[in-house]
Amino acid sequence: MFESLSDRFDTIFGRLRGKGRLSSKDVDDVLREIRLALLEADVNFKVVKEFVARVRDDTVGIEASKALNPAQQVIKSVHARLVEALGGDVLRITYASRPPTVVLLAGLQGAGKTTTAAKLARWFRQQGRQPMLVACDLQRPAAIEQLKVLAGRAGVPVHAEVPGEPGVDPVSVAARGKAEAERIGRDVLIVDTAGRLAVDDALMDEVRRVSAAVAPDYTFLVIDAMTGQDAVSTAQAFHATLALDGVVLTKLDGDARGGAALSVKQVVGRPIAFASTGEKLEDLEAFHPDRMASRILGMGDVMTLIERAESAYDLETAEKAAARLQKGQFTLDDFLEQMQQVKRMGPLGQILGMLPGIPKELRKTEIDDRDVARIEAIIRSMTPGERRDPAIVKGSRRNRIAAGSGTSVSEVKRLIEQFGEMQKMMKMLSGGGKGKMSALSGLLGQR
Repeated sequence: MFESLSDRFDTIFGRLRGKGRLSSKDVDDVLREIRLALLEADVNFKVVKEFVARVRDDTVGIEASKALNPAQQVIKSVHARLVEALGGDVLRITYASRPPTVVLLAGLQGAGKTTTAAKLARWFRQQGRQPMLVACDLQRPAAIEQLKVLAGRAGVPVHAEVPGEPGVDPVSVAARGKAEAERIGRDVLIVDTAGRLAVDDALMDEVRRVSAAVAPDYTFLVIDAMTGQDAVSTAQAFHATLALDGVVLTKLDGDARGGAALSVKQVVGRPIAFASTGEKLEDLEAFHPDRMASRILGMGDVMTLIERAESAYDLETAEKAAARLQKGQFTLDDFLEQMQQVKRMGPLGQILGMLPGIPKELRKTEIDDRDVARIEAIIRSMTPGERRDPAIVKGSRRNRIAAGSGTSVSEVKRLIEQFGEMQKMMKMLSGGGKGKMSALSGLLGQR
């Protein structure tokens, strides 16, 4: 998401570089392009108007300071206004003094509420909480079973009842679910409600009664980022009924233009609380407006990268690999383990986009994770002795490994040569002591 908008901003700011000061015409030209870029990204026109007006106030008559040139000062202003448009501060969850803290999820059918409920449960578990789910979507076939399966993967219990039996309706299920959470000592309760294909009176009445039954501490609207301006209309309708506390944006890994993310806070007055960036349960993050603004402007997102590394990377394994590297004993087994840990941080293309200073052309490079799978297959087709000393892999050994991994002899040869070069480079980097052993080790140890 935001790729097109990022490209437009990159072009706009590129034209400003080298200017000693900005004339009124320069400012007008820049603001016109920014306005068009935001409108093309499907940002609400009122939000665009206010955004451009604030950037104008920041930049008219601006002159190069000792620290920043005009282009950098415009970028600074645009960054600040993007942070503002995206919600400003991070929403901090405050837990109820008398558990459970109740979180109610609402939204239209297809927005991803049920999956988000399980993702959110996993997120709360990572915060040291004991969440529980309640299945109040009795409308959609298999919704309850889907929630049970996802909850099993997340390692959390579910309160679910059989639709159609006497006394089983969404409101009663929600109330009994809360009572059950209190009884067994769960400190967070996540309520998954039913959706419709569009906002209607029946949907609003049901979700309003469910809300009254559980008295939620937080009500989050789950919105599909791909729906653009329709997402803003949906948010307005739900906010009028439920008094939302925040929004969960799903499918941010898709090709949405970003209008919903940049519009919802200004139009509804409620922040984006969480963002879903993939289909896996771990693909849910607390939303940081400043980090997203930096990504949009091509500045990277080092803090999120560090947090992912801390979550996915086994520090003990990294330290052992660093010690072996220092002794000149880093093998293909170690390399394979390092690759496995990096993969747990997310798609490689996504990780690359978080690195600051990456050229636009490189950020847009399609990185096929299947390439990593081929490397893994080659290494796994080697004997333990070959992994320890790849230099012995020649002739018939290459043929055997290529056949076993489903790759070509040239791919096997290329991997061994690249690994040899990497070993030389890493030995050079390790010469300065432990602190230089690996980039990820440095990130983890020096946050």
